[in-house]
Amino acid sequence: MTAPTTLAARAFRGSATEGRGTAELEAIVSHVGAELELAPAEDIIEWAVATFGSRFCVTSSMADAVLAHLASQVAPGIDVVFLDTGYHFAETLGTRDAVATTLPVNVVTLTPRQTVAQQDASYGPDLFARDPDLCCRLRKVEPLERGLADYDAWATGLRRAETHDRVIAPVVGWDEGRQKVKVSPLARWSDEDVERYVAAHGVLLNPLQHDGYPSIGCWPCTRRVGPGEDARSGRWAGTTKTECGIHA
Repeated sequence: MTAPTTLAARAFRGSATEGRGTAELEAIVSHVGAELELAPAEDIIEWAVATFGSRFCVTSSMADAVLAHLASQVAPGIDVVFLDTGYHFAETLGTRDAVATTLPVNVVTLTPRQTVAQQDASYGPDLFARDPDLCCRLRKVEPLERGLADYDAWATGLRRAETHDRVIAPVVGWDEGRQKVKVSPLARWSDEDVERYVAAHGVLLNPLQHDGYPSIGCWPCTRRVGPGEDARSGRWAGTTKTECGIHA
């Protein structure tokens, strides 16, 4: 592929703001999905930026800055979308602020329609404990859908090694629910790949990663993981819930 930074950055800065139709977006996925399956993560991001320009963003939970760092090397100034649920650990918000300060990206923070207090007044306190699916929908899924309205494609840090449910995640796929192209540049990365990239580039990590939280969500629904436990076992512990709904 052509030189990543030059091509992608030029496309990102000079792209049109008008979006493509659904049929065209689906055709793009059909054409390149298999072709990019084995491509390096940098090339996948380069393709996405060159194809969609400013109508492409990356999302980050701020468990680490790996995807944000990768994207910033390809297209400085790219939008990095973060969902502030109102229930985040202070360390997660601090990681977001550090990413915004230290990387050449534009951090876009999305928030739910209601504050936590307003949600408590409408649904009763501690909705996360009584109906975690509804809480995730209100505080994560719905804000993301609103926030992605101005984009044709979005990238996630989804990796197949994380859970059984993510094993079939395509590198470039079609997000049927949102009618957008969903890009997962890190889909084929192992835990060791992430560790190598972090070490090689000095990438920011959420401090909770060093305090027994290998998978980090909202504080009421995340606990430390014990020795030998699955990395995501601390998410919604004691329930059958394994995903927030963003990747449904």
